[in-house]
Amino acid sequence: MSILDILEIRDILPHRYPMLLVDRILELEPERIVGIKNVTVNEPFFNGHFPDFPVMPGVLIVEAMAQVAGVLVLKSIPDRKNKVVLLASIDGAKFRRPVAPGDQLRIEMKVTRRKA
Repeated sequence: MSILDILEIRDILPHRYPMLLVDRILELEPERIVGIKNVTVNEPFFNGHFPDFPVMPGVLIVEAMAQVAGVLVLKSIPDRKNKVVLLASIDGAKFRRPVAPGDQLRIEMKVTRRKA
């Protein structure tokens, strides 16, 4: 099991602020990963979604899931800087409640199948 901080995540993913939506990897195994996003009131998307009831847009939650999955897959590729990896689908995603400022979004992903 491995833990990655934001500097190690930035070395793996090409995303940067404000679109880097993973703050830490808590668990990393060959086919499973757990990551977190600490959601603050300063997130740019809260300006318009929604002004009186700030909620993290679902599409950005899915993007955070894709980034966590990206860490899982890219970490295992030796020459990852010269590769393109695409996420084909996210099956069985569950939004348990709205994500608001001050929340910590916990993302658990596992590989169910790979295509070459």
